[in-house]
Amino acid sequence: MKTSTLSQNGVSSPVADLIARLVDLIAWPLRRLAMGDVAVSLLNSKARVAEDVFGWNRSTVKLGMNEFRTQIVCVNDLSARRKPKAEEKDPRLLADIIEIMTPHSEAESRLRTTLLYTNMTAKAVYGCLPQKGWPEEELPSVRTISSILERHDYRLRTVAKTKVQKKLRTPTRFSKMSGK
Repeated sequence: MKTSTLSQNGVSSPVADLIARLVDLIAWPLRRLAMGDVAVSLLNSKARVAEDVFGWNRSTVKLGMNEFRTQIVCVNDLSARRKPKAEEKDPRLLADIIEIMTPHSEAESRLRTTLLYTNMTAKAVYGCLPQKGWPEEELPSVRTISSILERHDYRLRTVAKTKVQKKLRTPTRFSKMSGK
């Protein structure tokens, strides 16, 4: 812990711990403003010392110091940071995939979940999309189609009737028993 800057400003270690706990109780974005206030008031505007002493991200502290200095709070639009999904870009894609998958899907036999089981793969759906009028250059990748199917609760499962049943080996009346 960098005690030189704290001791120059007359801040003891228990007070620094109390400041860290109190700032953690404040909601964002006011917490960032409080971090900037602490850094300017107690740490001589040193973001690196705030990182060492309190464990705060120094870029967040720098932004908080600028907010404290200008009294303008920066607003983060976190919802705009994500990349839109393929079906959000073109809703026609999802409608065509559902239309392709509907005849090949069935619900779970016990109806415990909303999952639809299918024996059709994402590669097969990819092959069916050009028949629906999709040009080759606009087709999403097979991995994208697989992700769309997973997001909309389609699961690839083998059909239970095609599984080979194990033969049970039961001893017959005439078979020799070991140990006798």
